[in-house]
Amino acid sequence: MTGPASVGLEFCLSVLVGLFGGRWLDNKLGTSHWLTFVGLGFGIAAGYRAIYRATVAANQQAERDAEREKSERQRYHDHDKPE
Repeated sequence: MTGPASVGLEFCLSVLVGLFGGRWLDNKLGTSHWLTFVGLGFGIAAGYRAIYRATVAANQQAERDAEREKSERQRYHDHDKPE
């Protein structure tokens, strides 16, 4: 599982790649700055997608941990019952 620092880094890199990719295309194609804004938009969307994926993965891990803890607790309580 990735940590918060790597998610933040992925978000920043996504935004920067989109921004500079848009600027590069603007310079190559001779357009005004609208491709920079399009690239920035795609970078922000990719960054939020990374945050969403990390959040879903963290929630799934938390659910697995809770289920494992619940089964261990149940096994412990079943072990203590007199027969």
